[in-house]
Amino acid sequence: MSFVADTVVALVALLHVYILVLEMFLWDKPAGRKAFGLTPEFAQSTKVLAANQGLYNGFLAAGLFWGLTLGQDGTGVKVFFLACVLVAGLYGAATASRKILFVQGVPGALGLILLALA
Repeated sequence: MSFVADTVVALVALLHVYILVLEMFLWDKPAGRKAFGLTPEFAQSTKVLAANQGLYNGFLAAGLFWGLTLGQDGTGVKVFFLACVLVAGLYGAATASRKILFVQGVPGALGLILLALA
C-alpha cells in the first residue's frame, strides 16, 4: 500500500509542478488563459500575482518530493504538505472556483487517506 500512496503523492507533486508552469510562465499565453478561463486583458493585468501563486504551488511540489526522498522517514513531511494541498484546495473552492476542489483538494485528500492506510 505504501507504493500506491507514494505514487499518488508523486502525482500530486507533478500536478503542482504543472500548476506552477501554468501560473508562472503560461498565465497570459493561450494555454494558461484557456486553463483558467481568462481574457487576455485580465491575464496581462494579473500576471505578477499569478506568478506569485505559481511559486507557492512549486513549494507544495518541492515539499512532496522532499518527503518522497526520505522514504519511510518522510511520512510526516508528506502528510504536512498533502494537508497544505487539501487546505489550499478547500480555500480555492470556497473563494475562487469549485473546480479547484476536484483538481487540488480531492487528490490531496486521497493522498492523505492512502498514507494513513499504508
